[in-house]
Amino acid sequence: MTDIEKTAGEGAGKSAGKSAGEGPAAPAGGPEAIRAVPVRHYGRYISALIAIGILVAIIYAFSQGRINWHAVPEYFFDHRITTGVYKTLMLTVLSMLIGIVGGIVLAVMRLSKNPVTSSIAWFYIWFFRGTPVLVQLFLWFNLGLVFEYINLMPLYKDYWSNFMTPLLTALLGLGLNEAAYMAEICRAGLLAVDEGQTEAAHALGMSHGRTLRRVIIPQAMRVIVPPTGNEVINMLKTTSLVAAVQYPELFRYAQDIGQNSGAPVEMYFLAAAWYLIMTSVLSVGQYYIERHYARGSSRQLPPTPWQRVRANMFSLGRPKGAVSA
Repeated sequence: MTDIEKTAGEGAGKSAGKSAGEGPAAPAGGPEAIRAVPVRHYGRYISALIAIGILVAIIYAFSQGRINWHAVPEYFFDHRITTGVYKTLMLTVLSMLIGIVGGIVLAVMRLSKNPVTSSIAWFYIWFFRGTPVLVQLFLWFNLGLVFEYINLMPLYKDYWSNFMTPLLTALLGLGLNEAAYMAEICRAGLLAVDEGQTEAAHALGMSHGRTLRRVIIPQAMRVIVPPTGNEVINMLKTTSLVAAVQYPELFRYAQDIGQNSGAPVEMYFLAAAWYLIMTSVLSVGQYYIERHYARGSSRQLPPTPWQRVRANMFSLGRPKGAVSA
């Protein structure tokens, strides 16, 4: 016991001596820092160079083509083009309103426990999703072969050819087709809400309609909004099909100007540029709407594009190794 205690005491004394500075001094700079060498991804550099080379080759090919690029800025703000942009946006908004309202009604019918109501909604969705939009437009435009005239008793009576104008054909063809897709989007959003929410609302004495308006639909919007934004952008581009039923919108005006000016290809590029501008604006709006409805599911919202730009600008001016406040 004495030896053990003595050994322990000597060890403790040595430790105390080292701590008091009696032992060899530790290096002044502390342990040597580990130098991290980043892995070089040569494949990324090569693929980036190949992509840049292909892009440059495409730009060069277009610059050398027999295209009168000066015609694009010349007609970019022509009154016919701006009128076509206005009619394209108007047609998009009205068709989406028809599609959203019809989609909500069809989704509720599809989820109904009434087999007749559910079957009607299923048949509608099956038919309009199974046939192309262009075919539906021509069907609406030529239904005068089936219905010679439309008779709404004392309200309205006229021949079908006079009643079915190009604008009405475009609205029915695009809006009713969109309702079938919106019905499935709305149904998916409603089914995404837990059934316990409905049971709790009914336990509080809320009616089925009030439960949908106050409890189910607000929570389902988080699932409904992203695909709906995609449908709006898709609808904006689909409006170009109504040129086939003689409704003048952006693509139809661009075609007419191209035929009269002798620059049809240039006007196609002009129309493409306007579509890109409009879809870009809609994409920004979609981003902020999605961010608004994500507040209930995300603890920390992702930064907006402007916040990311500001963060990158400030990080460029920050000294290396500095920590942001």
